[in-house]
Amino acid sequence: MFMIRIGLIREGKVPHDNRVALTPEQCKRVIERFPEVEIQVQSSPNRCFSDEEYLAAGFQPVEDVSDSDILLGIKEVPVSMLIPNKTYLFFSHTVKKQPYNRKLFQAILQKNITLIDYELLKQKDGTRILGFGYFAGVVGAHNGLYAYGKRTGAFQLERAHKFAHMEDLFKTYKTLSLPPVKIVVTGSGRVSRGILRVMEELKIQEVSPMDYINNEYNYPVYTHLKAGSLYVNPETGEYNREEFHGNPENYICQFRDYIQHTDILMNGIFWNERIPRLFEPEDISSPDFRICTIADITDDKNGSVPCNLGDSTIVDPVYGVDRATGDKTAPYLSSSIDIMAVGNLPNELPRDASHSFGEELISGILPRLIRENEDPIIENATMVKAGNITQMYAYLEDYGRVEAV
Repeated sequence: MFMIRIGLIREGKVPHDNRVALTPEQCKRVIERFPEVEIQVQSSPNRCFSDEEYLAAGFQPVEDVSDSDILLGIKEVPVSMLIPNKTYLFFSHTVKKQPYNRKLFQAILQKNITLIDYELLKQKDGTRILGFGYFAGVVGAHNGLYAYGKRTGAFQLERAHKFAHMEDLFKTYKTLSLPPVKIVVTGSGRVSRGILRVMEELKIQEVSPMDYINNEYNYPVYTHLKAGSLYVNPETGEYNREEFHGNPENYICQFRDYIQHTDILMNGIFWNERIPRLFEPEDISSPDFRICTIADITDDKNGSVPCNLGDSTIVDPVYGVDRATGDKTAPYLSSSIDIMAVGNLPNELPRDASHSFGEELISGILPRLIRENEDPIIENATMVKAGNITQMYAYLEDYGRVEAV
C-alpha cells in the first residue's frame, strides 16, 4: 500500500494563530478511516491543542516535518518556513493579487510547491466547503456588543477568549439585560449565520427592514439585510441576483436609509472594489449618522465600511474614528464612532473553530485529496502545481514574476 504522510505544521505568521486543521481526536479518526495515511504533528507552543494532547492521542510531536507529503496549515506560511517540492494547504490570501503576500507567492513558485488554497475549495454552486466564517460571526457580534456596552455603560460582557467553548460563552447571556438597542446585520453567508446565532442566544427580536425604519422599540431589535435588501439597480428599481453578481458596479446601495435608525452595525457582507460601499467616509460627520458602534466582521480596510482604518487586535479590539476628521482616536469618545475590526476573530474560540474546520476537512476534502485523482474540487483550488501556475489562475503570472533588479 502506498503511504501518504500528512504533516500538521506550526503557525509561523506573527501574531501567531492558535488554530489547527485537525484536532488530536480527529487525527485518530483520519488514520482509522484511511489506513494509507500517516500523520505528523509539528511541535508548537502556540496551538490551542497542546503537544501533550497530541501525544496522549498517539501522535509524538516532532520538529522536522520535511518528510511529509502534504502539509496542512491555517494562515500564510512565512517564506523562510516553506519546504520545497511539497503540497501545501492553507489560506494564502494571494488570489486577489494581495501585494503583502506577493513574495510568498513568488517563493511558492521558486520552490516547486503545489498550493491548494482552502478559500478556493468550493462546491459546484460556488459554496465554500471550508471556512471559519461562522465563528468570526459569533465572536464579531459578541465583540460588537461588548464595545457598545463599554461605550454606554448599560451592560458588561466578558471577552469571548476567556471561555474554553462557545456554549460556555452563551451561558453568560442568560442573565444579560440589554437596553432597547437597534442593530443592523448584513450578509447571507457563514459570517451572518454566526451573527444571527448571537442574536438568537440573546433573544433579540428580528423585525422587517420596513418596520425597523418606521418604528422605535422599548426592547432590543435587529433587522437582517441581505444583498436584495441593500442593493438596487437605479434604472429598474429592482435587485436581480445574476445581474448584481455579474455587474455590481451598476447598482447603488440603500444602506443610507438605515443610518439614522441604527445604533450598532454588524457587517458580514462580502465586498470587493466593484461593489458599492455601505456609505461614504463623509457620512459619519452627518448629524443623522446615529451609528456609534460598528463590528466590521468582513474587515476590509477602507472597504464596505469606509471608516475601517485597518485591523485591531484581540488584545485591543476597538478603536475610535473621529466623526469630523476621519482620524483614528481612542475608543468610546463622544466625538467618535467605535470600530471593531479584528482580523482573526475565530482565534478567540480556537478549539471550537478548529474542531468545526477539521470536521469539514475530513468529510469534504481529505477523501478527494487522498484517494481521487484529478478531482475537480481539488483541481479548481490548486493555484500552483509543482511550481507552475495552473491555467485557471493564469492571471497571476505577472504577480508571480520576480522583477529584474
